[in-house]
Amino acid sequence: MTTVSVPLSAELMEMIDNLISQGIASNKAELIRMAIKQYAEDQAVQAVLTAREEPSLEGDLNELAKKI
Repeated sequence: MTTVSVPLSAELMEMIDNLISQGIASNKAELIRMAIKQYAEDQAVQAVLTAREEPSLEGDLNELAKKI
């Protein structure tokens, strides 16, 4: 496992301490790992939602190319 040292503002440290005191995680490292995993999941969901809004490329490729 790799260790990363990241400077955090007092405000972020207070948020981290509050979340730990609420029992969300048992320590800072666990909380930060959870946050990174949640962010990655959120980005994956957003990518799927964005892809669903993209136009479909169904049909004759020559006709589609003429529209471009």
